[in-house]
Amino acid sequence: MSDLRQSARALARRWWPVAVAVPLGAVAGLGYAAVSHPSYAADSYVVVVPQNSGEGATAVNFAQAYGRLAGQPQVLAGAAAESGHSIADLAELVSGTTSPDAPVIDITGTGPRPEQAVRAADAVARSLIAFANTSSKETGVRLVPLAAAAEPDRPTTPSAELDTGVGAAAGVLVGALVMMTRRRGGPQDAAGQPAPPHQRGAAPQEEAAGVATPEQRPAAERAGSTR
Repeated sequence: MSDLRQSARALARRWWPVAVAVPLGAVAGLGYAAVSHPSYAADSYVVVVPQNSGEGATAVNFAQAYGRLAGQPQVLAGAAAESGHSIADLAELVSGTTSPDAPVIDITGTGPRPEQAVRAADAVARSLIAFANTSSKETGVRLVPLAAAAEPDRPTTPSAELDTGVGAAAGVLVGALVMMTRRRGGPQDAAGQPAPPHQRGAAPQEEAAGVATPEQRPAAERAGSTR
């Protein structure tokens, strides 16, 4: 029973940095999630329709091109007034993504409130449709709305579960670094405690004085007996 207690104490002395850092990191992550401002995201969808049948590949290519233009000033200028943001602010709140095999453009709007995220996404979607359809005769495709944005029921950030997990992972890293620093601080005995001062450097001092160390004494005694 005493051996078990001694082993438990040795483990506690060795691993206490991790045991302390992990819950502290988790609490810090949870606190960040509680005090940070929420951000909502809403998606508005636009589809590219070819004017001639059998040109599905052309529609996909134009969808990818127009998806890149969703965040450009020439498109955002038409949506700035409707969304209530400047062009520079709207560029940070809205992004466009596309699919490699479908002529659909997903326009994502973000904001501190659900209705603001919806307003930004729909405004940019309408502006993109108007911008693209001015040249539909040349491109041979038209943009039409597929689905308007819906108000999200929960924020995308912060996430209490994610932030708590990130904080705990950071605690593991910090605790491991502290353990590595303590190991490099000096030699330790079997229980994980620093070696007593009289044991540190004993062998080099004896060798410098011409005295055989405990490891060298049996060999020295055998050499003396053969003389």
